[in-house]
Amino acid sequence: MSTTVSTPDVDETCVYCESRIFDHDPICVRDCDDDCGSPLYFCNYACLSAYMDENDLTTGDACEWNPDENGCC
Repeated sequence: MSTTVSTPDVDETCVYCESRIFDHDPICVRDCDDDCGSPLYFCNYACLSAYMDENDLTTGDACEWNPDENGCC
């Protein structure tokens, strides 16, 4: 799996709040379970977190600890 690294345009906006990402602390996210499609840019971790919550992106993606099983993550 290969990806190309490039710097976004200076006027790139946040996917969540539409602020200019370089006015803040930008984060780039790619879905590499789906062929590493186009990156999504967020101006900070708060917008990324809100975007994840609103789109249920964490549901079912975490390990569940079971003290009776071996090999738990």
